[in-house]
Amino acid sequence: MSSPPSPVPVPGSGEALRARYGARYRWLLLATVMVGVMASIMSSTVVNVAIPGLSHQFALGQERAQWVTSGFMVASTVSMLLTPWLLARFGYRATFNGCMRLLLAGGLLGGFAQNYPLVLVARVAEGLAAGVVQPIPAIIIMRAFEPHEQGRASGLFGMGVVLAPALGPSVGGLLVDAFGWRSIFFMVAPFCAVCLWMARRYVPTTGPGGAAASRAESLDWIGLTVGTVGTLSLLNGLVALRSGPPLQAALLLALAAACLVVFIAWQRRRARREQAPLMNLALFAWRPFAMGALVALIYGTALFGSTYLLPVYMQMGLGLSASLVGSILLPSGLVLALAIPLAARAADRQPASGLVSMGLSLLALSFAAMVTIGLQSSLWLLMALTVIGRIGLGFILPSLNLGAMRGLDKALIPQGSSTINFVRMLGGAAGVSLCGILLEWRLAAHGTSLTDGPPSAARLAAFDDVFLMLAALCGLAMLAARHLNQPVPPPERIA
Repeated sequence: MSSPPSPVPVPGSGEALRARYGARYRWLLLATVMVGVMASIMSSTVVNVAIPGLSHQFALGQERAQWVTSGFMVASTVSMLLTPWLLARFGYRATFNGCMRLLLAGGLLGGFAQNYPLVLVARVAEGLAAGVVQPIPAIIIMRAFEPHEQGRASGLFGMGVVLAPALGPSVGGLLVDAFGWRSIFFMVAPFCAVCLWMARRYVPTTGPGGAAASRAESLDWIGLTVGTVGTLSLLNGLVALRSGPPLQAALLLALAAACLVVFIAWQRRRARREQAPLMNLALFAWRPFAMGALVALIYGTALFGSTYLLPVYMQMGLGLSASLVGSILLPSGLVLALAIPLAARAADRQPASGLVSMGLSLLALSFAAMVTIGLQSSLWLLMALTVIGRIGLGFILPSLNLGAMRGLDKALIPQGSSTINFVRMLGGAAGVSLCGILLEWRLAAHGTSLTDGPPSAARLAAFDDVFLMLAALCGLAMLAARHLNQPVPPPERIA
């Protein structure tokens, strides 16, 4: 008796694409979404080089100019919570293509904008797209790759995630000096075009696990609204701590705390009713994930805060041109390209806690050593310190997601990736605000400002105080990183 014929894979599904491209398909898929992540992160960080030009063009103070960065961060932070729902409802390809088109539209709008509100609208559009797309590679790594391959796959993904902010300011500095600040918005266009071409070939139309996209599950609009209000209240409350009335700051921060309580209660209620929550809080019962989320929160604060701070420090503190800033940051990006594959291979064999702790210690060292830089210091020393910090990044990113999400059931991986990226970006959004607030406070304490004459020792001392704060945050994250590896199996309610 002959066996029944195998079912024909649905065109565009993961099974059909695997049958067409063979074993290399999962690498082609990861490379496709990695290019999209590179474009989204580059659009986040490259604008920092153009902040002085934007400030001059639209006569902005530091607080308003900072929202060019913070607006992006807020939008991307909140939209990360949408990734699992969008993938389940529309599938990988439609979700990814929609993000790339929105990112492209935001870049074009920002490049042609003739007023500051339009620039902010463009940055929010870019942030929404970036937030949805960034958790996707980690989902693919954990679902499509074997455990012994996940480190290498994370290394490829990590190269895109970290090379984008490392190389973005270098390329952006050259573009700003040559063509003006508008050119940095157009940088994403070629990346988006390549992504859309590749997605038609390599990104499946199905959702996570190969399931067909389903429109049965409704979006948790209440949870999304509460999360958005809480995030905005937190960031505006941080800004108001320095520039606004104390009562306004207290009210905003109290509202942020209230939103956190309401959000947690609402997610628990949806889980009890067997409705899909925006964030599955059962994830935090698995200790490695909880500790990984804490590391991601602190790490995001230090990483994105320093990414905002470094170009401003070099231009306004040391008096360097945008192109020279780009040249100083370029070697650190090249060294990072070598460090990530080495750390990624080690992640397949070594405990994640040790690799993450090593990376955090190097990052803390690079921040703390910035206090040795003076107005007459060699640029080679400045370059060396940025290289040390980038080596630290190379150790962290390939290992952090693996240490946090290994042990989770595959059905929870989209939620896990979305959540850990959310808390990292929440830390990043707060980090940008904290660095700006702390810098203004320390500038006032040292009796100077960013625009008060040429660079001075007092201005550098204010920047040094902020760098020491970032180093202390990295030290705090090292305490949590020790718990990334736990031999105890995950609780039944997670599995």
